[in-house]
Amino acid sequence: MKRHLDYPNGSMYDFLCKNASDWSDLTALNYFGKKISYDTLIKDIDRCAQALYASGIRKGDAVSICLPNIPQAVTALYAVNKLGAAANMIHPLSAEKEIIHYLQISKSKIIIALDINAGKISCLTKKTTVEKEVYVSISEYMPLWLKTACLLTNLKPKLPANSITWKGLLSLADKSSYHVKNTGKADDCAAILYSGGTTGKPKGIVLTNLNFNALALQSIDSCGCLEKGDKVLSVMPVFHGFGLGVCIHTVLNFGGTAVILPKFSVKNFHKILFRYKPNVIAGVPAIYESFIRNSHFDGKDLSFLKCVISGGDSLSVNTKIRLDKLLKEHGCKSTVREGYGLTECVTGSCLIPDNSEKRDSVGLPYADTFYKIVDSCTNEELSFGETGEIVLRGPTVMKGYLDEPEETAAVLQRHADGYTWLHTGDLGCMDSEGYVYYKQRMKRMIISSGYNIYPQNIENVIYSHNAVLMCAVIGVPDEIKGQRVKAFVVLKNNTYDKQKIKQEITELLKKETAAYAMPREIAFVDSLPKTLVGKIAYAELAESHKTEV
Repeated sequence: MKRHLDYPNGSMYDFLCKNASDWSDLTALNYFGKKISYDTLIKDIDRCAQALYASGIRKGDAVSICLPNIPQAVTALYAVNKLGAAANMIHPLSAEKEIIHYLQISKSKIIIALDINAGKISCLTKKTTVEKEVYVSISEYMPLWLKTACLLTNLKPKLPANSITWKGLLSLADKSSYHVKNTGKADDCAAILYSGGTTGKPKGIVLTNLNFNALALQSIDSCGCLEKGDKVLSVMPVFHGFGLGVCIHTVLNFGGTAVILPKFSVKNFHKILFRYKPNVIAGVPAIYESFIRNSHFDGKDLSFLKCVISGGDSLSVNTKIRLDKLLKEHGCKSTVREGYGLTECVTGSCLIPDNSEKRDSVGLPYADTFYKIVDSCTNEELSFGETGEIVLRGPTVMKGYLDEPEETAAVLQRHADGYTWLHTGDLGCMDSEGYVYYKQRMKRMIISSGYNIYPQNIENVIYSHNAVLMCAVIGVPDEIKGQRVKAFVVLKNNTYDKQKIKQEITELLKKETAAYAMPREIAFVDSLPKTLVGKIAYAELAESHKTEV
């Protein structure tokens, strides 16, 4: 029987307050060892909401939050939500043109950003509707010893004359006698997130209170092992659906502790892991590279981990096997659990059960979420095992793209069954038990001499070689065939004999791959380019090939 959950009709703020009322003394956020309780967090949110109201923010307005994972980002998010306004989430490292675009289309009245970016932001806001700039420091909530060290090693940035600090913003709360009440409803826009832009231009994705609250309940239900007091390594950024929806909102609504850091380094992953000993990790595949190549895990105990989730990009079957083996060798009883989703439904909408033997699947749909595989031309549903476009519907599906009615209509399509389905642009299939199998992005399909070639199938074979850490396969221009296949390979160790490994990979591919799909080039590289949220940037790889040619 399909699982059904009851969803709240209010805002993200309201949902958090109701759930947190029983956890006032528990730690909500851990920031470099500085612990912020649920009670303190709610009080900080209320004060910030009062200050934003005094600054002129009302229901339906937009406030841009251009911050990494720091306490002020969490506080600002829920404060904006309490007012019934929209949190316009911007990556601090976005290009200047992108930031201007994000501010303009959201019609943001206030931007909250890092003080070290003040010079850049202040120049950009002149071209937008922004009326007030608020600047915060990453050191403000740090423990005293770390804050002192940070202040000694970094010059205090000079702020624009028309701006205010975070403390200056909060002080405005004292100047308003109006008692701010929660005004958000389920269908109100809670946040605007931006698509990663791995293919095509980034779009503003309008997500509602219901979308986030449903995701939290669904994620807790699907994980099945989360308990209040659990520590979650929340390194996925708050401006990303995975980071905001799972690592913050879900964690705070089961009584967990979100361990947050403004900057995450894969090289230092082991230090973070053993310092905080989280019970749960939720991250993209790039994070788990450390498990494979990092010798600092040798002899270490990882029994404190009870849930390891990978999403945001696909893991090859062979990588999963390696990770599961390493986890088991270090005392962890959980296996790596891969999920699937996209920002258009906040983030994950299905998840593989723990210790499932279906390693090539991305799992079962969440409660109240329905998947089907269709012919992308006719929308006709395909049979089990047939590959087509993945479409889904459920309570986490976005309202639409901001000011993009044609783009919205293209992905939110009403089918003959009377339901509106989200067209993901991804290829996949389902089996008779309801398990979903992700193949690849439709736009990644290579057409060579009229043949359809699926890069991920080739990547899976290359990943089976023990010397391979990462790989990516793309189609490059060919005058005769239209496209030919090229593979980029990152080795675990640069001392390997590349010519020997190339021959071995070629032999593996000959056994598993059709002749027309064989890579004509195998290029060894030190690393693969990534998007700002850690996904492989295939478009950049294609550009690098053009440069080589």
